[in-house]
Amino acid sequence: MRLLTGIAALALVGAAAGYVLTRPLTVASGDIPDHGPDLENGALLFAAGGCASCHAAPGAEGDATLVLAGGQRIESDFGVFVVPNISSDPEAGIGGWTEAEFLSAMLHGTSPEGSHYYPAFPYTSYARMDPTDVLDLLAYLRTLPASDNVAPDHELGFPYNIRAGIGLWKARYLDPSPVMPVPDDPLVARGQALVEGIAHCGECHTPRDSFGGLDRSAWLAGAPNPNGPGNIPNITPHGDALTWSEGDIAYYLETGFTPDFDSVGGSMVPVVENLAKLPPEDRQAIAAYLKAVPPVPPADG
Repeated sequence: MRLLTGIAALALVGAAAGYVLTRPLTVASGDIPDHGPDLENGALLFAAGGCASCHAAPGAEGDATLVLAGGQRIESDFGVFVVPNISSDPEAGIGGWTEAEFLSAMLHGTSPEGSHYYPAFPYTSYARMDPTDVLDLLAYLRTLPASDNVAPDHELGFPYNIRAGIGLWKARYLDPSPVMPVPDDPLVARGQALVEGIAHCGECHTPRDSFGGLDRSAWLAGAPNPNGPGNIPNITPHGDALTWSEGDIAYYLETGFTPDFDSVGGSMVPVVENLAKLPPEDRQAIAAYLKAVPPVPPADG
Protein backbone atom coordinates (compact mmCIF):
# COMPACT_ATOMS: atom_id res chain seq x y z
CA MET A 1 0.00 0.00 0.00
CA ARG A 2 2.80 2.40 0.88
CA LEU A 3 4.47 1.60 -2.44
CA LEU A 4 1.30 2.41 -4.39
CA THR A 5 0.86 5.62 -2.40
CA GLY A 6 4.45 6.61 -3.15
CA ILE A 7 4.05 5.89 -6.86
CA ALA A 8 0.84 7.93 -6.97
CA ALA A 9 2.56 10.82 -5.18
CA LEU A 10 5.47 10.75 -7.60
CA ALA A 11 3.03 10.70 -10.52
CA LEU A 12 1.26 13.76 -9.15
CA VAL A 13 4.55 15.56 -8.62
CA GLY A 14 5.61 14.69 -12.16
CA ALA A 15 2.30 15.87 -13.59
CA ALA A 16 2.53 19.13 -11.66
CA ALA A 17 6.12 19.70 -12.80
CA GLY A 18 5.11 18.95 -16.38
CA TYR A 19 2.29 21.46 -16.20
CA VAL A 20 4.55 24.16 -14.80
CA LEU A 21 7.14 23.54 -17.52
CA THR A 22 4.69 23.43 -20.41
CA ARG A 23 1.86 25.81 -19.44
CA PRO A 24 1.21 28.67 -21.88
CA LEU A 25 2.81 31.86 -20.56
CA THR A 26 1.08 35.21 -20.83
CA VAL A 27 1.78 38.87 -20.19
CA ALA A 28 -0.32 40.31 -17.38
CA SER A 29 -2.02 43.65 -17.95
CA GLY A 30 -0.09 45.07 -15.01
CA ASP A 31 3.20 44.25 -16.72
CA ILE A 32 2.53 46.33 -19.83
CA PRO A 33 5.07 49.17 -20.06
CA ASP A 34 3.81 52.74 -19.88
CA HIS A 35 4.32 53.75 -23.50
CA GLY A 36 2.82 56.10 -26.03
CA PRO A 37 2.71 54.10 -29.30
CA ASP A 38 4.87 55.37 -32.17
CA LEU A 39 3.07 54.67 -35.45
CA GLU A 40 6.11 55.50 -37.56
CA ASN A 41 8.19 52.94 -35.68
CA GLY A 42 5.32 50.46 -35.96
CA ALA A 43 5.27 50.87 -39.74
CA LEU A 44 9.02 50.24 -39.95
CA LEU A 45 8.70 47.14 -37.78
CA PHE A 46 5.84 45.94 -40.00
CA ALA A 47 8.14 46.25 -43.01
CA ALA A 48 11.14 44.69 -41.29
CA GLY A 49 9.06 41.72 -40.21
CA GLY A 50 7.57 41.18 -43.65
CA CYS A 51 4.14 40.83 -42.02
CA ALA A 52 2.25 41.41 -45.25
CA SER A 53 4.29 38.79 -47.11
CA CYS A 54 2.68 36.06 -45.02
CA HIS A 55 -0.60 37.52 -43.81
CA ALA A 56 -1.93 39.13 -47.00
CA ALA A 57 -4.36 37.00 -48.99
CA PRO A 58 -2.79 34.69 -51.59
CA GLY A 59 -1.98 36.64 -54.75
CA ALA A 60 -2.57 40.05 -53.19
CA GLU A 61 -0.68 42.95 -54.78
CA GLY A 62 -0.24 46.65 -54.15
CA ASP A 63 -2.47 48.17 -51.48
CA ALA A 64 -4.29 44.84 -51.15
CA THR A 65 -1.25 43.48 -49.30
CA LEU A 66 -2.20 45.74 -46.38
CA VAL A 67 -5.42 43.77 -45.92
CA LEU A 68 -4.04 41.06 -43.67
CA ALA A 69 -6.79 38.55 -44.38
CA GLY A 70 -4.61 35.44 -44.08
CA GLY A 71 -5.20 32.21 -45.96
CA GLN A 72 -1.74 31.45 -47.32
CA ARG A 73 -0.68 27.82 -46.91
CA ILE A 74 2.71 26.82 -45.50
CA GLU A 75 3.73 23.28 -46.43
CA SER A 76 5.98 21.55 -43.92
CA ASP A 77 7.14 18.12 -42.80
CA PHE A 78 4.58 18.33 -40.00
CA GLY A 79 1.57 19.20 -42.15
CA VAL A 80 0.04 22.32 -43.66
CA PHE A 81 -0.16 25.51 -41.61
CA VAL A 82 -2.67 28.11 -42.75
CA VAL A 83 -1.74 31.73 -42.03
CA PRO A 84 -4.40 33.48 -39.92
CA ASN A 85 -6.22 36.76 -40.40
CA ILE A 86 -4.45 39.46 -38.35
CA SER A 87 -6.41 42.38 -39.77
CA SER A 88 -8.17 44.93 -37.59
CA ASP A 89 -11.47 43.06 -37.84
CA PRO A 90 -12.65 42.48 -34.24
CA GLU A 91 -14.08 39.02 -34.95
CA ALA A 92 -12.11 37.38 -37.76
CA GLY A 93 -8.89 39.28 -37.07
CA ILE A 94 -7.12 40.70 -34.03
CA GLY A 95 -9.01 44.00 -33.78
CA GLY A 96 -10.53 42.93 -30.49
CA TRP A 97 -7.28 41.88 -28.85
CA THR A 98 -5.92 43.71 -25.85
CA GLU A 99 -2.31 44.87 -25.63
CA ALA A 100 -1.60 42.08 -23.13
CA GLU A 101 -2.98 39.46 -25.54
CA PHE A 102 -0.87 40.75 -28.42
CA LEU A 103 2.25 40.82 -26.24
CA SER A 104 1.50 37.27 -25.08
CA ALA A 105 1.23 36.10 -28.68
CA MET A 106 4.38 37.82 -29.90
CA LEU A 107 6.65 37.16 -26.91
CA HIS A 108 5.32 33.81 -25.63
CA GLY A 109 3.43 32.25 -28.55
CA THR A 110 0.20 32.12 -26.52
CA SER A 111 -3.25 32.81 -27.94
CA PRO A 112 -5.93 34.96 -26.25
CA GLU A 113 -7.68 31.67 -25.42
CA GLY A 114 -4.60 30.52 -23.52
CA SER A 115 -3.38 27.85 -25.96
CA HIS A 116 0.01 27.41 -27.59
CA TYR A 117 0.58 28.74 -31.09
CA TYR A 118 2.49 26.53 -33.49
CA PRO A 119 5.99 27.87 -34.22
CA ALA A 120 5.18 28.35 -37.89
CA PHE A 121 4.42 31.74 -36.33
CA PRO A 122 8.03 32.76 -35.61
CA TYR A 123 7.54 33.89 -32.02
CA THR A 124 10.87 32.30 -31.09
CA SER A 125 12.41 35.27 -32.91
CA TYR A 126 9.83 37.86 -31.87
CA ALA A 127 10.46 36.90 -28.23
CA ARG A 128 13.66 38.99 -28.46
CA MET A 129 11.75 42.17 -29.29
CA ASP A 130 11.43 45.05 -26.87
CA PRO A 131 7.82 45.12 -25.56
CA THR A 132 7.49 48.78 -26.53
CA ASP A 133 8.31 47.87 -30.14
CA VAL A 134 5.63 45.17 -30.00
CA LEU A 135 3.13 47.78 -28.83
CA ASP A 136 4.17 50.12 -31.66
CA LEU A 137 3.58 47.29 -34.14
CA LEU A 138 0.12 46.63 -32.69
CA ALA A 139 -0.77 50.32 -32.92
CA TYR A 140 0.18 50.32 -36.61
CA LEU A 141 -1.74 47.10 -37.33
CA ARG A 142 -4.85 48.73 -35.88
CA THR A 143 -4.65 51.41 -38.60
CA LEU A 144 -4.84 48.87 -41.44
CA PRO A 145 -8.04 47.72 -43.19
CA ALA A 146 -10.27 45.06 -41.66
CA SER A 147 -11.17 41.78 -43.34
CA ASP A 148 -13.87 39.36 -42.26
CA ASN A 149 -12.14 36.40 -43.92
CA VAL A 150 -11.91 33.38 -41.64
CA ALA A 151 -8.82 31.35 -42.50
CA PRO A 152 -9.25 27.55 -42.51
CA ASP A 153 -7.79 25.40 -39.77
CA HIS A 154 -4.31 23.91 -40.05
CA GLU A 155 -4.11 20.49 -41.69
CA LEU A 156 -2.08 18.46 -39.22
CA GLY A 157 -2.10 14.77 -38.39
CA PHE A 158 -1.41 13.04 -35.09
CA PRO A 159 0.58 13.86 -32.96
CA TYR A 160 1.19 17.34 -34.38
CA ASN A 161 -2.46 18.29 -33.96
CA ILE A 162 -2.08 18.14 -30.16
CA ARG A 163 -1.22 21.68 -29.14
CA ALA A 164 -0.35 20.74 -25.57
CA GLY A 165 2.83 19.13 -26.88
CA ILE A 166 4.02 22.55 -28.05
CA GLY A 167 4.67 23.41 -24.41
CA LEU A 168 7.50 20.86 -24.34
CA TRP A 169 8.81 22.26 -27.63
CA LYS A 170 8.82 25.77 -26.19
CA ALA A 171 10.67 24.61 -23.08
CA ARG A 172 13.50 23.54 -25.35
CA TYR A 173 13.49 26.17 -28.08
CA LEU A 174 11.81 29.38 -26.88
CA ASP A 175 14.71 31.42 -25.56
CA PRO A 176 14.57 35.23 -25.65
CA SER A 177 18.28 35.65 -25.02
CA PRO A 178 20.54 36.88 -27.87
CA VAL A 179 21.69 34.10 -30.17
CA MET A 180 25.22 35.28 -30.82
CA PRO A 181 27.81 37.24 -28.86
CA VAL A 182 28.71 40.31 -30.89
CA PRO A 183 31.06 43.28 -30.44
CA ASP A 184 29.96 46.08 -28.14
CA ASP A 185 29.01 48.45 -30.92
CA PRO A 186 25.70 50.34 -31.22
CA LEU A 187 25.41 49.68 -34.95
CA VAL A 188 25.98 45.95 -34.53
CA ALA A 189 23.58 45.87 -31.59
CA ARG A 190 20.87 47.45 -33.74
CA GLY A 191 21.57 44.88 -36.46
CA GLN A 192 21.32 42.08 -33.92
CA ALA A 193 17.95 43.35 -32.72
CA LEU A 194 16.66 43.35 -36.29
CA VAL A 195 18.17 40.08 -37.54
CA GLU A 196 17.55 37.99 -34.43
CA GLY A 197 14.20 39.63 -33.64
CA ILE A 198 11.58 41.22 -35.86
CA ALA A 199 13.24 40.39 -39.21
CA HIS A 200 13.57 36.73 -38.08
CA CYS A 201 16.32 36.02 -40.63
CA GLY A 202 17.39 32.87 -38.81
CA GLU A 203 14.03 31.22 -39.46
CA CYS A 204 15.06 30.60 -43.07
CA HIS A 205 18.86 30.85 -42.99
CA THR A 206 19.44 28.42 -40.09
CA PRO A 207 18.97 24.63 -40.32
CA ARG A 208 16.46 22.84 -38.11
CA ASP A 209 16.66 19.61 -36.19
CA SER A 210 14.18 16.74 -36.41
CA PHE A 211 11.80 18.52 -34.02
CA GLY A 212 11.69 21.68 -36.13
CA GLY A 213 13.81 23.77 -33.77
CA LEU A 214 16.60 26.02 -35.01
CA ASP A 215 20.13 24.62 -34.64
CA ARG A 216 21.86 27.55 -32.97
CA SER A 217 25.27 25.94 -33.45
CA ALA A 218 24.77 26.55 -37.19
CA TRP A 219 23.24 30.01 -36.86
CA LEU A 220 22.73 31.58 -40.31
CA ALA A 221 24.79 28.81 -41.94
CA GLY A 222 22.13 28.04 -44.54
CA ALA A 223 19.32 25.50 -44.73
CA PRO A 224 17.14 23.57 -47.18
CA ASN A 225 14.74 25.74 -49.13
CA PRO A 226 11.28 25.29 -47.53
CA ASN A 227 9.58 26.43 -50.75
CA GLY A 228 11.18 24.03 -53.22
CA PRO A 229 14.50 22.67 -54.43
CA GLY A 230 17.87 24.15 -53.52
CA ASN A 231 19.19 25.73 -50.35
CA ILE A 232 18.91 29.01 -48.48
CA PRO A 233 22.48 30.38 -48.45
CA ASN A 234 24.97 30.63 -45.62
CA ILE A 235 25.15 34.33 -44.67
CA THR A 236 27.92 34.11 -42.08
CA PRO A 237 31.41 35.43 -42.97
CA HIS A 238 32.76 31.90 -43.51
CA GLY A 239 35.11 31.34 -46.46
CA ASP A 240 33.19 32.06 -49.64
CA ALA A 241 29.81 32.19 -47.90
CA LEU A 242 29.54 35.96 -47.52
CA THR A 243 32.50 37.79 -49.02
CA TRP A 244 30.54 40.97 -49.70
CA SER A 245 31.51 44.13 -47.86
CA GLU A 246 29.11 45.81 -45.45
CA GLY A 247 28.37 48.35 -48.18
CA ASP A 248 27.61 45.56 -50.66
CA ILE A 249 25.18 43.92 -48.23
CA ALA A 250 23.39 47.18 -47.42
CA TYR A 251 23.10 48.03 -51.13
CA TYR A 252 21.70 44.56 -51.89
CA LEU A 253 19.10 44.92 -49.14
CA GLU A 254 18.01 48.22 -50.66
CA THR A 255 18.11 47.47 -54.39
CA GLY A 256 18.28 43.70 -54.80
CA PHE A 257 21.47 43.97 -56.87
CA THR A 258 24.55 41.93 -55.96
CA PRO A 259 28.18 43.03 -56.42
CA ASP A 260 28.36 40.53 -59.31
CA PHE A 261 25.64 42.39 -61.23
CA ASP A 262 23.06 39.70 -60.47
CA SER A 263 19.66 40.45 -58.93
CA VAL A 264 17.61 39.05 -56.11
CA GLY A 265 15.27 36.18 -56.82
CA GLY A 266 12.94 33.67 -55.23
CA SER A 267 11.69 34.17 -51.69
CA MET A 268 14.23 36.97 -51.09
CA VAL A 269 12.36 39.31 -53.45
CA PRO A 270 9.68 40.34 -50.94
CA VAL A 271 12.31 40.42 -48.18
CA VAL A 272 14.34 43.01 -50.09
CA GLU A 273 11.19 44.94 -51.02
CA ASN A 274 10.36 45.19 -47.32
CA LEU A 275 13.88 45.99 -46.09
CA ALA A 276 14.17 48.72 -48.74
CA LYS A 277 11.52 50.61 -46.74
CA LEU A 278 13.81 50.86 -43.71
CA PRO A 279 16.09 53.84 -43.12
CA PRO A 280 19.62 53.38 -44.55
CA GLU A 281 21.15 53.07 -41.09
CA ASP A 282 19.04 49.99 -40.37
CA ARG A 283 20.27 48.21 -43.50
CA GLN A 284 23.81 49.22 -42.54
CA ALA A 285 23.18 47.78 -39.08
CA ILE A 286 22.04 44.47 -40.54
CA ALA A 287 25.17 44.37 -42.68
CA ALA A 288 27.40 45.16 -39.71
CA TYR A 289 25.81 42.35 -37.68
CA LEU A 290 26.21 39.81 -40.50
CA LYS A 291 29.90 40.64 -40.78
CA ALA A 292 30.32 40.44 -36.99
CA VAL A 293 28.72 37.03 -36.29
CA PRO A 294 31.07 34.05 -35.92
CA PRO A 295 31.78 32.31 -39.23
CA VAL A 296 30.06 28.93 -39.49
CA PRO A 297 30.73 26.27 -42.17
CA PRO A 298 27.78 25.59 -44.47
CA ALA A 299 25.18 23.46 -42.74
CA ASP A 300 25.39 20.86 -45.51
CA GLY A 301 29.14 20.50 -44.90
